Formats: sequence, structure tokens, C-alpha cells
Amino acid sequence: MYLISVLTDWLWNQSLLETAGVITGILCVYLAAKNNIWNWPIAIISVLIYIFIFFEAKLYADTGLQVYFLVMNFYGWYFWSRISGEQKKVPVTAVKLKEIIFSFLAVIIFTFVLGSLLKKETDASLPFIDSFCTACSLVAQVFLARKILENWLIWIFVDLIYVGVYIYKDLHLTAGMYALYIIIAAIGYRDWRKEYQNNRIVLREQDQIV
Repeated sequence: MYLISVLTDWLWNQSLLETAGVITGILCVYLAAKNNIWNWPIAIISVLIYIFIFFEAKLYADTGLQVYFLVMNFYGWYFWSRISGEQKKVPVTAVKLKEIIFSFLAVIIFTFVLGSLLKKETDASLPFIDSFCTACSLVAQVFLARKILENWLIWIFVDLIYVGVYIYKDLHLTAGMYALYIIIAAIGYRDWRKEYQNNRIVLREQDQIV
């Protein structure tokens, strides 16, 4: 009973706005992992909430990232809706070597430039860590929107870092949400990988028939 009482008191002391962001955030990631297109409108709501939360926490790179997410959520919704022929869903694809190289270079450059700018020109907290996580998230979001399997591996990596950042910034509900994101991302990778492999089998069978 004491543990329940402590947990209840802790929950009551959490920000209502952050709680709403956590609920919608978890739901949209879960739906994305399940390859459900309705993850996008819910993600839009979550992103709008976190624009305000991160700005108040002086995590300016994350604030800008949410604006980017807002745009990409609309793009992802559009891309996932592009179903042709007898397809029920846009197929999952694998990352190409040139995409890996470009993404790696983009993360390094973005982290250095934005981190330096935030450190010199703002009162940003953890400017380089924040910028690095932002850069990784930019790449992961593009991969997610275009249904590239490896987006989940990037999310697992960056979410591990984010958990520590948000605990440090006393955003405990958000830290808990990102810890749950890690689990959901692992499930997403497993399920998307299975679908990707099944699609390859179907394509090989169709080639043999032709």
C-alpha cells in the first residue's frame, strides 16, 4: 500500500502537459512498430505538446527537432498512404550503403555545427549531447517515414542516451517514456524485419514464376 501511495503522489505531481505528451508519444511509437498508419496523426499531437515542453526545459535542439518531426509526420502520413496495385501497405525496405555513409557524415557535421552554435549563442543545456541526439533522430525519422527497417536500430541507440538526458533534466515521465520506446523499438525492428524477409520471399517466388 505504501508503494502505491508513493507512486500515486508522484504521478499527481507530474505535469499534465507532459503526461499527455507521454501518452500520445507511447501510442504513436507503438502503432508505428505495428506498421499502423494511424501512428502519424497521433504523432502530430505528441510533437506539438513536446515543442512547448522542451522549450521550457531549454533543450533548444530538441525543440527544433520537434518542429522537424511535425513536418516529417505529415510526410510519413503521405508516404505510407501511397499504395499501388494490390499492395495493402507500403513495403518495408533495407538501408543502402550510400544512405549509411551520407547519414554518418550528416550526423557528425550537424552535431558539431549545431552544438557549437548552441554553446556560444544560447543558454542551452548539454548542447553537444542534445545536438548529437537531434542529428541521429533526424536520420531515424526520415528512415521511419520511408519505411526503412534500420530506423529502429537508430531509435534504440538514441533513446538510450535520451533516457539519461531527461533524468538529468528532471523530466522523469519523459525519461520513462523513452525507456519504454527502447522496448517498443526492439519489437518494431523484430516485426518489420520479419515483414521485410517475407516480402523478399514473395518477390523471389514471383521472379521464378516469370
